[in-house]
Amino acid sequence: MPVQVTLPTALMALFPDCERHPSVAAASVGEMVDALDARWPGMRDRLCDSTPRIRRHVNIFVGGERATLETPLAPGEAVLVMTAISGG
Repeated sequence: MPVQVTLPTALMALFPDCERHPSVAAASVGEMVDALDARWPGMRDRLCDSTPRIRRHVNIFVGGERATLETPLAPGEAVLVMTAISGG
C-alpha cells in the first residue's frame, strides 16, 4: 500500500502537471522524495539541498511529527509537505 502525500500549492505552480495528493510507494521519506522526483523531475531540488537534507524552509510531517529523509513510512501513512510561511 502506498503512502498518501499532500503537497503545498507552491509546488503546484512550479510543476503544473503535479497532483496535490499523490500516492507513492515508499518505505522512508527519502524514498518518497525519490518517487516524487521520478514523476516530476526537479522536485527533489525543491525539497532537498545538496547535503542531502530537507531544505531549511521546507517541513515534512509524518504522524504529526517533523520528519527527516531517514524517517520510516508505514503503508498508508499520510505525509504532509509544507513550505515555510514568512511575513512582516
